[in-house]
Amino acid sequence: MDANLTLIAVASATIGAGVYLVLARSLSRVLIGLVMISNGVNLLLLVSSGPAGKAPLSQLYDAEAMSDPLPQALVLTAIVITLGTTAFLLAMSHRAWQVHGHDDVQDDVEDRLVRRRAEADVPSDTYGLTQSGEYLAGDEQTVTVPTEAPVGRGDGDGDGDGDGAGDGDGRPAREGRVEPS
Repeated sequence: MDANLTLIAVASATIGAGVYLVLARSLSRVLIGLVMISNGVNLLLLVSSGPAGKAPLSQLYDAEAMSDPLPQALVLTAIVITLGTTAFLLAMSHRAWQVHGHDDVQDDVEDRLVRRRAEADVPSDTYGLTQSGEYLAGDEQTVTVPTEAPVGRGDGDGDGDGDGAGDGDGRPAREGRVEPS
């Protein structure tokens, strides 16, 4: 079977560009990247099916002259799955735009803590715990985790104002809410 190298190169470039976009922080870029990856995979599936042949519905042709219907069925299934996933991401992106005014995904507080612990080479809190919740002998140690400003966007309190002081209740500060005293 001879493969069309041009289609393989186009599919590879489409998948590569889609992966690049999926790794972005904007949900709209993630959405476009997901669609590009899906289209690239669909193109690879069609290339793998070989050259076009006769319809496999009739018994008038030899098996070698017929096209393989399995890749076509897989592509149709992938199109339906991509449509559903695209609709979900589009709704999620629209909701993020309504609530926050942008569709960027922000860092999670726990992700920042894990990153700081990894940079400081500190074991996790559960390292050395048994099933009953007790530490193994010799594993009790107190380690200080650095508390400098997290890497990336935000200030760690979720309100994005850069001061590091939120409402005190773990939620971002919002206009019209009274700060607790």
